[in-house]
Amino acid sequence: MTKKSKEESVNKALSNFSKGQSLVEKHPIFTGLAYSARVYRADANENVCPKDGWAVTQSNGVIWAHPRRLADPEEWAYVLGHCLLHLGFDHFRGRTKEMEWIAACEVFCHQFLCDLKIGKPPAELHIEFASRAQSEERLYQRFKEDGIPAQLVGFGTAGPSMPDFLYVQSRYVPSPGKYWTDKLGQGISLAVQSAVNVAGGLEPYLGAEPQKSKLSPAARARRWFIDAYPLLGALAAAFKLIEDPAICIRMGISVAAISSEMKEIYMNPAAGMDIEECKFVMAHEFLHAGLRHELRQESRDAYLWNVACDYVINGWLTEMSVGARPPSALYDPELKGLSAESVYDRIASDLRTYRKLATLRGNNGDCGDIIFPGDSALWDKGEGISLDEFYRRCLAQGLSYHEEIGRGYIPSGLIEEIKALSQPPMPWDVELAQWFDHHFPPVDMRRTYARPSRRQSATPDIPRPSYQAIDPGESRTFGVVLDTSGSMDRNLLAKALGAIASYCNSRDVRYVRVVFCDAAPYDQGFMSADDIAGRVKVKGRGGTILQPGINLLEGASDFPDTGPILIITDGFCDNIRVKREHAFLIPSYGRLPFAPNGKVFRISP
Repeated sequence: MTKKSKEESVNKALSNFSKGQSLVEKHPIFTGLAYSARVYRADANENVCPKDGWAVTQSNGVIWAHPRRLADPEEWAYVLGHCLLHLGFDHFRGRTKEMEWIAACEVFCHQFLCDLKIGKPPAELHIEFASRAQSEERLYQRFKEDGIPAQLVGFGTAGPSMPDFLYVQSRYVPSPGKYWTDKLGQGISLAVQSAVNVAGGLEPYLGAEPQKSKLSPAARARRWFIDAYPLLGALAAAFKLIEDPAICIRMGISVAAISSEMKEIYMNPAAGMDIEECKFVMAHEFLHAGLRHELRQESRDAYLWNVACDYVINGWLTEMSVGARPPSALYDPELKGLSAESVYDRIASDLRTYRKLATLRGNNGDCGDIIFPGDSALWDKGEGISLDEFYRRCLAQGLSYHEEIGRGYIPSGLIEEIKALSQPPMPWDVELAQWFDHHFPPVDMRRTYARPSRRQSATPDIPRPSYQAIDPGESRTFGVVLDTSGSMDRNLLAKALGAIASYCNSRDVRYVRVVFCDAAPYDQGFMSADDIAGRVKVKGRGGTILQPGINLLEGASDFPDTGPILIITDGFCDNIRVKREHAFLIPSYGRLPFAPNGKVFRISP
């Protein structure tokens, strides 16, 4: 074979493989499995596929295909579908070393593919087995009792030398069996719905997108919000409705999700909701966006925050009788009247229980139905601010129109949150000033005759009273534990220290007890407020350990017992415990590695 003909053969083999893979991916039963699994065809040492085989499946979702085999696309579609079925039916459950179980699984997958008429089995994999419509368990018991038929010995996509599905230990896929069986279940549901649409004339072929002229229940629900429900009408008009089953499966969306950044709402048609359930779910997602839940998360756990918001929103929608609440929606009447922040504080004490709850996106402990922006700094830019203002304005104007025409009941808690969004949030420096006012009230003045007023120098013989400030003494001070590690932002540090200095001067706080911390504490003693900013040096010695600095201040004999402590850090620190009054000053993007007991002030850039 010449070099040119060899290259043409290699290119044709790759082209046929890609076409076969595309055939499998387009079938609704295999869409979720195909996009979740990883198929490797590289001629590398890691490829476990034998030379006389076609492909091998591993329990971690990796499929190793033969790197050079030339075959028809239909044959590759059969082989890849066969491998995906091993994942979808969880054939890795503890018997992968028993030949009877291997043979039973091979026969079951072969029959399944032949019944579906997906692809064409290669010549060595084309068999006729008399016993049909039997599960793997029944076939396994039969082979245990009667032995494995001769034609099934060595049968499989890996050839006669080894089984075509292997169990491997993986820490990246939680509950691998359930993960893959859920994907197959979603695919079967989509295939059934697609078959019904084909029979009804909504789709030209299995797996095709429904015709645009025939509105789905979700599209009709969206139109209802625009036409007849002013509270959420503007938001419904602003969002693009995505009902592509393949997209929903790839993103792990079992019912619905929303992306405020992309202005897209995702509704999985496989959920099988009617129009009333679609109204409830769409209103749920629109309120996530309109109430700016992704911004209000701050340093909270994203999934638990999503769960807390779901409880509050579903409670409101149930009171408002918007559509029909689906069974999968989180709802607890005991949480009525609570804000999302209050619900989060409740559920954060039992992480294991509430992390198992499913949002409308599905049972996933890592991401909920709020799709957070890919760029965490989006909302600090011009585009992000205008987008944020747009959502706030949509909901505020919708509330105004809703109340004017008396469209329907709205819970007082939802009205309060919408009106609160119309007010700008309190800046961090104002909150810090209130903290200073609480701990350092104005100095008391006393009346005295000790010194005559200068304004009455014309009549010095007449004594007149004057007012003098009472010396606050050493108790009017506070402690500052300052993170000086290399991860601290210098600009934010300067802004924080400048604000502290100005507030100290305006409230007659003469001296501040300062402790610098990076890898070890450095006691700077009492410093005047004006000297703090000028003497701080960011040392950058690595990690930050704040607890020794806290202990130093709390145990210092020259530091008053009533003196509060202000801790300035970026959040990359140890888990600390503070016994006395304290507060934290952290960047807006920072997150403390523990639940704080004191107030948290977030410095905006």
